[in-house]
Amino acid sequence: MAADLGDLQAFMAVARAGGFREAARVGSVSASSLSETVRRLESALGVRLLNRTTRSVAPTEAGARLLERLGPALGEVDAALDVVNGFRGRPAGTLRLNVPVVAAKLVLPRLLPPFLAAYPDIRLEVTAEDSFVDILASGCDAGIRYGERLEQDMIAVPIGPRRQRFATAAATAYLDWHGRPGHPRDLLDHACLRGRFASGFTPPWEFERDGEVVSVDPTGPLLVSTGTAMALALEVAVAGGGIVSLFEDWLRPYFDDGRLEPVLEPWWQEFSGPFLYYPGRRLTPAPLRAFIDFVGGMRWG
Repeated sequence: MAADLGDLQAFMAVARAGGFREAARVGSVSASSLSETVRRLESALGVRLLNRTTRSVAPTEAGARLLERLGPALGEVDAALDVVNGFRGRPAGTLRLNVPVVAAKLVLPRLLPPFLAAYPDIRLEVTAEDSFVDILASGCDAGIRYGERLEQDMIAVPIGPRRQRFATAAATAYLDWHGRPGHPRDLLDHACLRGRFASGFTPPWEFERDGEVVSVDPTGPLLVSTGTAMALALEVAVAGGGIVSLFEDWLRPYFDDGRLEPVLEPWWQEFSGPFLYYPGRRLTPAPLRAFIDFVGGMRWG
């Protein structure tokens, strides 16, 4: 019941992509070739691995079990083969990162240009999303997350500014018309522009001053998904549509040029910065090792 390594990789690509066409697009191969490869694997194993319909492709129970074990196993194979990279003049290969949108906006722009210049043979693939994912199951080598969302049994390395704050802001015209909140609970009487996670959870706005923590759940005219859609809430705030809450570093350019005015700044809650995290396996791929070392040499303040 031997199975070709390439056939197993093709099955994993199709299962993760949810279809032959999407897997073909990502892997730059034909969908018909992938379909034939998976059929060959199913024939060799004597069991159906994928349920196929005209609309979707999904693993069978056997396929799901195989996929669950295959991801880490093939990751170890890739890492083992990557040892050869140590004999090269410089690391080469693909590094896949899963990061929250805010890290893609505030951390990576400072880090990636010098890293890619230093390692021209490394190809970086970045997926930016705010849903909590298993980086191994998603095919990524590492991720960036904040401490409270780190997966267990992962190695974590500080990346980005070590202290950050959530900030609230509004256009001066809005505040002149509706008044300036003096306490977080005053936000209950204001139009607040909120963000909601993919899970459906809308996090409350939290503030802290002199040891007092205040959590409020204000209402408002706009609710957007967290991540890239928060840029929409930000533009609505600039237009005078209400009060927005975002990372201070995200809002700083708007404060500097006067498009937005800080709200309740003495109450802004501080928290620790993000971490680069990755599996604690024995063999770390050379592109990831180069990235880890590069991150360790950065000075963020």
